Amino acid sequence: MGSNQEEKLLRQLSQLDHDEDLLDDADSTGLLTASREEQLLEGEKQSPVAGQGPFFYIGGTNGASIISAYCKSKGWQRTQDSRREDYKLKWCEVKCRDTYCSFREGEQLLYQLPNSKLLTTKIGLLSTLREYARVVSKINKTSMSTQTKILKMEDFFPETYRLDIKDEREAFFTLFDETQTWICKPTASNQGKGIFLLRSQEDAAALQAKTQNTEDDPTSRKMSFRGPQARIVQRYIENPLLLDGKKFDVRSYLLIACAMPYMVFFGHGYARLTLGLYDPQSDDLSGHLTNQFMQKKSPLYMLLKEDTVWSMEHLNCYINDKFRKTKGLPRDWVFTTFTKRMQQIMAHCFLAVKSKLDCKLGYFDLIGCDFLIDENFKVWLLEMNSNPALHTNCEVLKEVIPAVVMETLDLALETFQKSLHSQKMLPLLSQRHFVLLHNGETDLWPRLGGLRPIYRPSPASLGPRPSCETAPSAPPPQVRAADRPGARKPAPPRGSSAPRSCSALQRRPRQQQDPEARGLGAAGSLPAPWDAEAPRPPEDGGAPARECSPERVGDEREEESKGRKTPGHRGS
Repeated sequence: MGSNQEEKLLRQLSQLDHDEDLLDDADSTGLLTASREEQLLEGEKQSPVAGQGPFFYIGGTNGASIISAYCKSKGWQRTQDSRREDYKLKWCEVKCRDTYCSFREGEQLLYQLPNSKLLTTKIGLLSTLREYARVVSKINKTSMSTQTKILKMEDFFPETYRLDIKDEREAFFTLFDETQTWICKPTASNQGKGIFLLRSQEDAAALQAKTQNTEDDPTSRKMSFRGPQARIVQRYIENPLLLDGKKFDVRSYLLIACAMPYMVFFGHGYARLTLGLYDPQSDDLSGHLTNQFMQKKSPLYMLLKEDTVWSMEHLNCYINDKFRKTKGLPRDWVFTTFTKRMQQIMAHCFLAVKSKLDCKLGYFDLIGCDFLIDENFKVWLLEMNSNPALHTNCEVLKEVIPAVVMETLDLALETFQKSLHSQKMLPLLSQRHFVLLHNGETDLWPRLGGLRPIYRPSPASLGPRPSCETAPSAPPPQVRAADRPGARKPAPPRGSSAPRSCSALQRRPRQQQDPEARGLGAAGSLPAPWDAEAPRPPEDGGAPARECSPERVGDEREEESKGRKTPGHRGS
């Protein structure tokens, strides 16, 4: 997409962003946003005429005007019918099981991998990283070769305990003392709700009593991931790097542009600052959590909101000026050392979950990753968020967000088409700012004589779709080279509408990875873990999806109420 279209999008968004800032109440903001979008997206409430298209559907308001403008520039038509199955692209905030059941692999694009909660919930990410560390340890112990270089979890992820597991809960309360601050975060909340600091024995005793009462409640025992216990406690990083005395974190992006094969990218975002000066002893959470929902509670927000978001260029210049000489940092530390570290951590997290993600041709996902830098310039991963906030209510976000969304869609479309036609992925003409972390072509398609099986969608799939419970039986596949373990499975024979399964693809042999990343070094060279099932994270609560029963999942939208943020650590 060219700069002219980006400028047009920004002009369209300016009035919408002004209206968003007038209200603090999240529900009211969502209603106003929806109302304004109806004016921006002219005529989209009208029922589409049969035979027109291709169609796209957007569920919710998060980034909807940017996504819609992009799709309409392609000649596509927006539909308001969430049950319509002949769409080209569906972008939804809330995951709905019906959406995945009716999805036609190789014919449609669908935003959000169905089980991305393995990365984007607090318990999911913790469990995934722990299991990966165990598997890597076993591999290194049994391997006759030199141990694979791998990031250690404790080097980038704060010490964390789950309160929904009795042994971990007891271990935490045993080690707790008043010399360290801990932060307690629910796994099914957003916008900083339910977060509090643990500083005293009284705080710890109250939390312990609350969890114990829940444990003893017979009714509560029947509930999966009970409310008071569906929390984590994490060691609070008390020495964050400060910008003009203010605490900050950095939002970056992990893009899974294609899941067959995996094409994974890193994208720069922006820095988020608190309005007030950092006081580690303060009980005011707005000084500890950097998300804009917390900052908007200040009466000074409207006056100073531009100061709460910095571009990466601004951050780089600041660190060059303030810390390069005193801390002995290389010039442009932000775009060299810091960027490389974020890429390594993201690649590590992706490899930890790669064998478990649901993969179909047409799935893609954009995940928001939050990092904190401490005063020793050590980089910490705070959390990963599904459905990251795409609002553009300040000047920096007006520059960053539309470019991120449009390149996300460009890359998803290009990789989809290349995969569909069995073309080599690289080079990618639509790749501008995103950096390749992992090229999974060799994961799914070991080359035999330079040939790969071509995925051919079934014509029968254009007809009525099978229900989620039953599906017609496909003829048994013939045994051929493509059926070897690790080979990409061809589509069912023409005329069959049976949906394809990913189970065989998810259990492929572990191979050395070649991420072909720019500036990433050896990150991604470790084999993915075995397919032992990780503990399932709780599914976050969300508002019911219209016209279908939603899968309860978490997403992250600080400003807009209809999304549900993966809870957690906003600048620990």
